[in-house]
Amino acid sequence: MAKCDEGYLCQVCGQEVADITQSDLYLRYVIGLLNPEVLHTSEERHLRCNPALAQFIVDDDFPAVCCDDDFDKQLLDADFVRQRETLVTRGWRRLCELRDADTPILEYPLPETRASREPS
Repeated sequence: MAKCDEGYLCQVCGQEVADITQSDLYLRYVIGLLNPEVLHTSEERHLRCNPALAQFIVDDDFPAVCCDDDFDKQLLDADFVRQRETLVTRGWRRLCELRDADTPILEYPLPETRASREPS
C-alpha cells in the first residue's frame, strides 16, 4: 500500500487516526500551536495518545483524559489551566464543526489564530 493510501497513522500507537475530531495534529493547527507550513510534515497522534493536550478538552462529548506526569493540569497554575481549557475545548469543538464541512484548510483555525497569521 502506498504511504498516501495509509491515512494518518498515530506516532504513539501506530493505529489510524480515522477522524479529525481524534486528531492531535489538527487540534494543534486549529488553536495556533502548529504553523500551516509544517502541517504536512508533522507527526500525527490521537488526542488520547497526547494526554498533556487532551486533558484540557472539557466537553460532555469528549470523555475526560488524565495526564499522570509533571504536565497534569492539577499541578499547574489555575489561571493557565482555565485559559488552556477554554482554548483547547474551543479548538476541539471547531474540529467537530469541520468534520463534515467542506472548508478550505486555511480556514480551519480559530478566528484569532487566522487573524494572527495575516500580514500586518
